[in-house]
Amino acid sequence: MTKPQLLIDTDPGVDDALAILMAHAHADIAGLSIAAGNVGLEHTVRNARTLMDLVGATAPVFGGCPTPLVRAPEEDAAFVHGMDGFGDVGFPEPKVTASDEQAALALLRLTHERPGELTLVALAPLTNVALALRLDPSLPQRVKRLVVMGGAVTGHGNTGNIPAEFNIGFDPEAAHVVFEAFPHFDLVDWEATLRHAFDETEFDGWLAAGDHRAAFFGQVFRTARSFNARSKRRGIIAADALAMAVAIDPSIVTRSEERHAAVELDGRLTRGATVVDWAGRLGHRANTRIVLEVDQARFAAMVRRALGAA
Repeated sequence: MTKPQLLIDTDPGVDDALAILMAHAHADIAGLSIAAGNVGLEHTVRNARTLMDLVGATAPVFGGCPTPLVRAPEEDAAFVHGMDGFGDVGFPEPKVTASDEQAALALLRLTHERPGELTLVALAPLTNVALALRLDPSLPQRVKRLVVMGGAVTGHGNTGNIPAEFNIGFDPEAAHVVFEAFPHFDLVDWEATLRHAFDETEFDGWLAAGDHRAAFFGQVFRTARSFNARSKRRGIIAADALAMAVAIDPSIVTRSEERHAAVELDGRLTRGATVVDWAGRLGHRANTRIVLEVDQARFAAMVRRALGAA
């Protein structure tokens, strides 16, 4: 079977790390375009390079925009992921170097070189993708699929703006550009990731049984895991990994809804919220398949293989 061909926009980040390990285990990676988000761009680019070192991959790493499109971010997620995004473990300088090509330009070039072949997996604030769209609005015509990890489709977000999810809330204008430009995409939201958390004891067993990838992930995950425990979040929440599972194998989805989704830009309490027209009252065409449930056993098997515990 031909492996999925993935172009990954990401801001590593602990959960991004697990998703990228999954991509390396199950697919071919055409490139990593790197955004600011979980932590600043200098750290996210370095973390992507560290991951490529870890798995011995040759996928190019492209640094992107260091800030949101319009407003300065209200918060990053260093308090979850560590100041360096990888749990402040202190990994050595990676050997893999980043390309000089800017991420938005790389997205356009790679999709021109391989039209209709690449699934774009957006695990970060959508700044790089929005910039690419502003430079070339025909981008959606060349992307095989777009899978977005973002949003909170019934308003149970994870930011200071209560309904907003982090990736969308970090750069709402960029998310608005992407949601408006792509005629259809898969949306894996924060609430779905909570429903698909792994049992902690079972996950610890995978880490113990895995190889160097599991040892690495166990190290970088400690800070985020402590935060989740303090926040009374139950289980091992693998947000970006769930989106990656959907990108690698669309048939893993067992329940979804086709709806129109948009991003709130102006609300005093709701900026960055993902607004879904569940009843079709506005009469807009559905632009997203909202992933509600996946086959949890198959998702778990994909994660185990990524950790070397299959």
